[in-house]
Amino acid sequence: MKIRKSFGTIVFYHCLTWQEASCFGSTTLQPSFRNPSFQSAPAIDTVSTSLRRKPFPQSHKDGRRSKTATSLDLSVKDAVAVTEASMGINSYFLTRIIFLRGLAFVHFVAFTVALRQNRGLIGDNGVTPTRDILNTVEERARDRRKRRDNWWKNQKAQGTTLVPQHRSIHANDDFISILKNTKVGKMIGDRLNSSENFQDLREVVWDRSDRLGRLYPTVLWLLSKDERDKNMNIYLDKIAWTGITLSSLMFALGAANVPLMLGLWICQRSIMSVGNIWYGFGWEPQLAETTFHALFLVPFLSLNQIPVHTPVPTVVLWSMRWLLFRIMIGAGLIKLRSRDPKWRLSGPEKLSTMDYFYETQPVPNPLSKYFHRMPKFWHTFEIITNHFVELIAPLLLILPVGRRLRIAGGTIQLLFQSVLITSGNLSFLNWLTMLPAIFCFDDAVVSKLFSKGFTTAASIASYTNFYSPIVCARQIINILFISLIAKLSIPVVKNLLSKKQIMNGSFDPLRLVNTYGAFGTVQTERIELIIEASHNSDGPWKEYIFKVKPGPLSRPPRFISPYHYRLDWLMWIAAAGGDVSRNPWIFRMLKKLLEQEPDVIKLLQSDPFADSQKPRYIRLSRYRYRFGGKGDTLG
Repeated sequence: MKIRKSFGTIVFYHCLTWQEASCFGSTTLQPSFRNPSFQSAPAIDTVSTSLRRKPFPQSHKDGRRSKTATSLDLSVKDAVAVTEASMGINSYFLTRIIFLRGLAFVHFVAFTVALRQNRGLIGDNGVTPTRDILNTVEERARDRRKRRDNWWKNQKAQGTTLVPQHRSIHANDDFISILKNTKVGKMIGDRLNSSENFQDLREVVWDRSDRLGRLYPTVLWLLSKDERDKNMNIYLDKIAWTGITLSSLMFALGAANVPLMLGLWICQRSIMSVGNIWYGFGWEPQLAETTFHALFLVPFLSLNQIPVHTPVPTVVLWSMRWLLFRIMIGAGLIKLRSRDPKWRLSGPEKLSTMDYFYETQPVPNPLSKYFHRMPKFWHTFEIITNHFVELIAPLLLILPVGRRLRIAGGTIQLLFQSVLITSGNLSFLNWLTMLPAIFCFDDAVVSKLFSKGFTTAASIASYTNFYSPIVCARQIINILFISLIAKLSIPVVKNLLSKKQIMNGSFDPLRLVNTYGAFGTVQTERIELIIEASHNSDGPWKEYIFKVKPGPLSRPPRFISPYHYRLDWLMWIAAAGGDVSRNPWIFRMLKKLLEQEPDVIKLLQSDPFADSQKPRYIRLSRYRYRFGGKGDTLG
């Protein structure tokens, strides 16, 4: 009876008063809603189906368990499990709220960046216009269809009806072999390839891809070619504003549903697909993949913060941890496999990366100088710590190590990303990487961040269960989801194990599961490209000053994380690459500057020719930058 009474008073602590009726063999617990603190809890979803307590085993003489027992005869193990549930252990309702608000914040930043910079980068008069990308992809799709139709006509003329093999990354060899080797498959292939409607659909959905078979999912395909050529800026802005609105709503609610999350994914992928080099950074597919995983985390329609009928699926917990594992282990392995000896544990330049990293990173902040000036032994310790965090600690995320070690693993990753945020401006990469680490913490850990009303509601939700067709449907969807992740992870794992590891790449058409990595190579000196223009060939020359890229020696670095200046970052990549001719976009940008294109000029800090005629000459110079002495700025 002590165990049963303890169970009754612990599970709904702060919210329910139990009325206990005892008999020899059982204890019937009846909830009485009399505690006023329950009124402060957030609303809990109700549906037409009945709400029942989760059944607990009832012992019988024959050793079997009753499925319809209405009374509770708890063993010590059962009581411990129920007590843990009431404390939030292995419950993730509150954790999900934190994750969704964090994801909403990152999306808000990303879409704000898109709204403020897309016109100059990929707009109608931008450096790489979106319409050119879409027209090129569309022309490639028509060419593929034409070649396929010609191939099919030749096969039919020869009396054969084999299905053509496609060697792109999205070809499923098993499926194609079935089509080739069975009568049913040949019949299906004949019907589909002779159907004009199917070929039209295939051209629009499947053939519009790059040379590696990666698709271009974007709502901009809904526009006609004439509409795309007239004013693409309006539609780019509409996508960005839609993303800002949806992310703001999700942040305010601390909740999301499938339509809202799907809308965010579509908006983000719509811009990423046409973003060209400006959206080629590793955190863009990482944001898309994180959002895709979150699709299976939220209810179908409910916008309740604690939807009782939709607990956090176990498969999503593990898929998030698997995502974080791939991010960290990929970053760690690429450092050891790169040709940069400064990351290695042996050799003349061993463990010397951090001697240069803070000075040569893409966009330093005001604290980067002080990190750079730390003594040699500290930089060596940083590299050893980095290898531990990226190569060993990720094992705590996916191995069955127990709750405490899992929490320790998540804490390590959060602290590591926090240090990176403090030491430099790395866009929203570190903020985004923190999000899957949140699922290493259950409600028992994060409950201190919430009021008693929220913790009470989460306790109730963790102890209740809905029985409805919706629950069954979600179970089926979860099985399909984890099966898809497992299937798409196979080439990713092969890449991680390969000596020729790709740092940031995708192996499926929609880029749902990707491989990641960062800073495989670190430069030993900082080279900056300085752009200057003049009315005369012999000067005077006026410098174009960027938003955050080091330029004038009198201007100190700034804190901008998680914001991201895409042009400044690509200027750093072009300078580090050495040969400017490998970056043809630079010459297009120089042409736009000579033309005084307003949308491109807005990407810079100021226009040195705003009060004069357009410049006639422009030049690109290379300068070596280093951190100055005490009292100096970056120079």
